[in-house]
Amino acid sequence: MSDKRFEQGPIRPPSEAGSLLFRFTRNCPWNRCTFCPVYKGRRFSRRSLEEIKGDIDTAAEICQELRAFSATLGYGGTITREVLENVFTSARFNDFHRQAAVWLYMGKGSVFIQDANSFVLPAPVLAEAIRHLKRKIPGIGRITSYARSSTLAKMSVAELGEIREAGLDRIHIGMESGSDRVLKLVQKGVSAKRQIEAGKKVIEAGMELSEYIMPGLGGKELSEEHARESARVLNEINPHFIRLRSLRIPSRVPLFQDKQTGRFTPLSDDETVVEIRLFISLLNGVSSRVASDHIMNLLEEVSGALPGDKEVMLAVIDRYLALPPEEKLLFRLGRRGGALRSLDELNDPHIRQRLQLAMKDLASETGGDVEKLITELADQYI
Repeated sequence: MSDKRFEQGPIRPPSEAGSLLFRFTRNCPWNRCTFCPVYKGRRFSRRSLEEIKGDIDTAAEICQELRAFSATLGYGGTITREVLENVFTSARFNDFHRQAAVWLYMGKGSVFIQDANSFVLPAPVLAEAIRHLKRKIPGIGRITSYARSSTLAKMSVAELGEIREAGLDRIHIGMESGSDRVLKLVQKGVSAKRQIEAGKKVIEAGMELSEYIMPGLGGKELSEEHARESARVLNEINPHFIRLRSLRIPSRVPLFQDKQTGRFTPLSDDETVVEIRLFISLLNGVSSRVASDHIMNLLEEVSGALPGDKEVMLAVIDRYLALPPEEKLLFRLGRRGGALRSLDELNDPHIRQRLQLAMKDLASETGGDVEKLITELADQYI
């Protein structure tokens, strides 16, 4: 948890800056990937259970304060839209109060532990932190966390089961690739075999598992291997969810230097779509739900439950690939600019007219280099 969110509020901030479970200083030993800048050059230390509980207690106090505020407005402790508006406009509250008010207003009770690898904590400590969270803040439903395969593979099913019993329902793993060569290229620090071992343990422990795949991560050099091996690994794991997060390479990440030197050749949007098609076609014997739920993915409609929706997803891809080049460019501009979410929307006369006018203006302004602009639009979402 960050100290900043408490600076203007009545609640005393925790003693150390960082996240709920860890403090960050200079170097993160569990996330070394060359395409990930989030923890690069930052070191971490584990928070004690007492500190974690203290932060949870602070969050609980803020929720109680918000409910008391609701009562003074005549809403009986419920966070209604009117209460939410008052929280957002009152100088009495800081940003964390506002975030907590939105969470209470939404009423879904979902909690995400925002650390890259919560499972480096001993299982009894993490389990007790989760139990304390559920004791102190009523209404919590699903609890989710990120984790790394290299950590999970070292744990026993019994340890994972203890954490599941405490209340952690779902784990998100950034698998990125099932190809050992690609994993080595990006310094992922884990093998395909360990990815499989970790995923199977999570499922055996009774948790939902969401695996993230990064189309394009193998570049042109390893594109087919990346697709085939990723599908093979996922076929063995059979996770509940397979989420696509297409590769983007901003200048601040180490992989950008590989691109500059020619060691890595990124795929175009269309080549990435072709890679995703191969990947989807090779998912066999699994009951996973595929999700393309991020703006970095060109085709959000590539989504559905396997095996029944496989042909539907492939049909979406084939429909895009069959478009004339000028139509593909128009769709990509609309998608990267946030104007389109589906291929059908390209046929909306009002949206289409606006995109055509924008394309004409941009072509004039850039000297015809619309491709560069589309790339910049896509990179802004990272």
